[in-house]
Parts: sequence; structure tokens; C-alpha cells
Amino acid sequence: MIPDYQSLMRPLLECARSQPRKISDVVEEISDRLELSEEERQKMLLSGKQTTIANRVHWARSYMKQAGLARNIKRGWYELTDRGRAVADDPTISLNSRYLEQFDEFQEFKSRGKDNDEEATVQGEAEIPTNTPDENLQAAHRRLEAALAANLLDYVRSASPMFFENLIVDLLIAMGYGGTSEDAGRALGQSGDSGVDGVIDQDPLGVDQIYLQAKRYGSANSVGPGDIRDFYGALSIKKATKGIFVTTSGFTGAAQQTAKDLGSRIVLIDGPQLAKLMIKYNVGCRDKDVLHIKQIDEGYFDEAAD
Repeated sequence: MIPDYQSLMRPLLECARSQPRKISDVVEEISDRLELSEEERQKMLLSGKQTTIANRVHWARSYMKQAGLARNIKRGWYELTDRGRAVADDPTISLNSRYLEQFDEFQEFKSRGKDNDEEATVQGEAEIPTNTPDENLQAAHRRLEAALAANLLDYVRSASPMFFENLIVDLLIAMGYGGTSEDAGRALGQSGDSGVDGVIDQDPLGVDQIYLQAKRYGSANSVGPGDIRDFYGALSIKKATKGIFVTTSGFTGAAQQTAKDLGSRIVLIDGPQLAKLMIKYNVGCRDKDVLHIKQIDEGYFDEAAD
């Protein structure tokens, strides 16, 4: 298990007790000490740009630096101050954010980051936060997307069947099916369509086509194996090789097994996956705010740190 960033503060001090250390080397050394699995070492933040263990190690160093226990000496390197060495030499000290609060430098740092004591209100005076700011930000992003996904499905379920069929076509075109052709996809939405709700070109020339089936069900009404077999039969009538079955609910285990038994001809998309794709490709939703997350460009300060 990957420790929280506060639990990494003492190992960070111990690694640099006798000499300056390169932070990337320390990440590896601490990972070895903790006997982290390869999966844990490679676990990424939601952004996909940094591993979780590296992120927590960097934040631990940053907070100790703000409290005067460590300082950066050049790009990617740090060393302990006299204060840091004193703490490293005293194993009785429980090193965490609460301990750092005794130092004026850390209090000044916290005051710069507070907005009307919002941090104290959110965390609680007696509670020590265990997540890094990056992790808190990404957790908030996940909560926002989960709420958006639920709202999207509510809107889709309350729309007309024809709207739902058109939505699926719009989504697949947004995903790149059909190339740039304006007539790449269309919802059939008529009786006598042989159990098919839409069709989309798999390539810009329309040489190969994918047929669609769309079931606008409530969350408690899952798609069963009979619906899958009926769709398979419709594909056979049209001599189609591929189909996509989309529902706003889910598929029973028997339905999923039926699709597997029929080979790779039918792809299943349930409600949660549909909402996720709509968010990813901005179908039925749009960007509200864009936050630019900045970080230090250590290379710029190389000369200043020498």
C-alpha cells in the first residue's frame, strides 16, 4: 500500500541525512524500502502525468521545505537544513503537517494558501489531511464527473426514442466513425427496420457499415439475452458484420455471455459507459471552466540554485 504524503516525510529526511539527494532516486529508494509492488510503483494520478508515489514524495519534500527542514540546492536535488537534521536524529518526533505547524515559515506558507480559512473548514481543526493537493483536486474532479454522468443519463432516459437514436449516431461520429462525411451516420427510427435503430459508416467511403441498437431503459430494467439474439438476427438479415448495442441501463450476465458466444460481432455499451463516452467526446455536455494547473519550472532556476 502506498503511504500518504505525511508518512513519507521521515523517510525523505532519513534518505538525505548524510548528503544531498536527487529526488527521483529517493522515490525509487523509498519504493524499495516499502517493498511496493510493480503495480503500486506504476500507479498513476488521474492526469496520467505522474505516479502516485512520486507525487506524494514531492509534496512531502515541498511541505518540509516550507517548514525549513529541507531546501532545494539545484534542479531535482534537496538537502537537509540544521533543523531538518535535528528532526531526523530524533525518532520520537511524529513528523506530519501538524508538527510542521509549530514553525513560523510553515504558518506563513499556510496563510498564503488559505482563502477565508476554507482549508480549516473543510479539513476540520483536529483532522490531518492525508491526500496531496493534486489528489484532492482530482478527487473533486471525479465527483463532478460522476454527478454529470448521472444527470446525463437522466436527461437521456427522459428524451424521446428518436432523440436517443440520433444521440448515439452523434456520439459515434464524434468518436471518429464515418470520417468527415456529412451522411456518415443516420438513425432509422421507423417500423420495418428489421430490429436496427441506426447505421453508421465505419470508413469515410461507406464501404463497411456498423448497425446500432438503442434501448432507452430505466436503471432497473436490464437488457436480457433475448434482445441480443434478436439484434444478432437483424444483423444477419442485413448481412452486416458488426453491431453496437447501447442501453441507458445495463446488461444481464446472460446477455453479456450471449454477446461473447456470438464472437466479436456485437459490442455492448451500458449506461455508465455511455455517459463516460458522452463526457469524453462532449456530446450533450460542454466545458464549463478550464483550470490551468501550474508547477515550478526548476530548469529556469538552475543558475539561482547553484
